[in-house]
Amino acid sequence: MADALWMALALVLVLEGLMPALNPGGWRRMFEQLLQLPEQQIRTFGLISMIAGLVMLWVL
Repeated sequence: MADALWMALALVLVLEGLMPALNPGGWRRMFEQLLQLPEQQIRTFGLISMIAGLVMLWVL
């Protein structure tokens, strides 16, 4: 179980690193746009992402 958790964390780090490694300019512009969003909208997006992840885990 612990091995699967570490593997999942490693996969998240790989996926998170793809965008800045492949397109650093686009990554920077994306974050500049994110900084302009209101906190509530960022929080809502985070909650939706968490729920989607939990649903995917449940299905798998």
